[in-house]
Amino acid sequence: MNLQDLKYKLAKLSGLSGKSFLKLLDLSPEEIGGLIDLAGILKELKKAGVPHRICEGKNVALIFEKTSTRTRCSFEVSAADLGMHPVYLDPKSSQIGKKESIADTARVLGRMFDGIEYRGYGQEIVEELAKYAKVPVWNGLTNEFHPTQILADFMTIKEHFGALKGKKLVYMGDARYNMGNSLMVGSAKMGLHFTAAAPEKYRPDAGLTAECKKIAAETGGSVTFCTDPYEAVKGADVIYTDVWVSMGEPEEVWAERIAELSPYSVTASLMDAAGPQCRFMHCLPAFHDLKTSIGAEIYAKYGLTSMEVTDEVFESSRSIVFDEAENRMHTIKAVMAATLSPATSGE
Repeated sequence: MNLQDLKYKLAKLSGLSGKSFLKLLDLSPEEIGGLIDLAGILKELKKAGVPHRICEGKNVALIFEKTSTRTRCSFEVSAADLGMHPVYLDPKSSQIGKKESIADTARVLGRMFDGIEYRGYGQEIVEELAKYAKVPVWNGLTNEFHPTQILADFMTIKEHFGALKGKKLVYMGDARYNMGNSLMVGSAKMGLHFTAAAPEKYRPDAGLTAECKKIAAETGGSVTFCTDPYEAVKGADVIYTDVWVSMGEPEEVWAERIAELSPYSVTASLMDAAGPQCRFMHCLPAFHDLKTSIGAEIYAKYGLTSMEVTDEVFESSRSIVFDEAENRMHTIKAVMAATLSPATSGE
């Protein structure tokens, strides 16, 4: 793999040049697959120690209204690898939506930076940033969608299984928010069979579900729901889960979530029910032991040594969570490279 391969792949994605990356619904299956392939090339170049500073001299703003380890590190390292200078704006360093409107912030930063990342609250915020910034805006996470995570997830699935189309992905737990939504959308777009295993009240939005079912009918995928966790995982290639309480939710919801979602905890017996081919995935951080302050607090209050996944599963050879975490960097780098590189002919 060399820089010529990189330039060729970028040329094939020239339609993304100058565009924002806000949600996977905006992209075609070919564009999503192209970004995953581009990430694979960038990963090989990095592993081989081949410099790829194709965005030399550009500057990017990273707005984090919600903090993160993986997302921040992925954007900062990727920007540096591409030859760019990232400026991190934490919740206290930006006046977005407080003393300055989102539109005004976008118009100011768009004159200073070549690209803007946003990680925070409503999807409407990142959409408004993109409307006024006049430079590419990237969604690092909103309440509704987490598209960079799904690119990393699908890159990891492809690395382990050789393909995406036709694979069965089961999401365990609360599927109402960004991860459940985005995995459903991504699966529909790329022809995977998506199942949300959860109580009825934890299903994704009905309108989004209907849209995804329509997309899946065209790609050969499917979207289903199941309240029985053991029935849901039969034949699953991937069991995926996330924390039961999202960032910003009040502490009071813990008792309710534990009571209602404990049957959906990913255990060794659940993995065995899926079959030997099944792999475990999690977007992290995970509450699989007592080595965190929240984990210790939950144990003190509820007597649980783990929550959404047991330590036995998390630390097993069937867990591919750290491959997934690394691939956040490679796929985020692909998004920035594709949207910031000058548009060229795909021939």
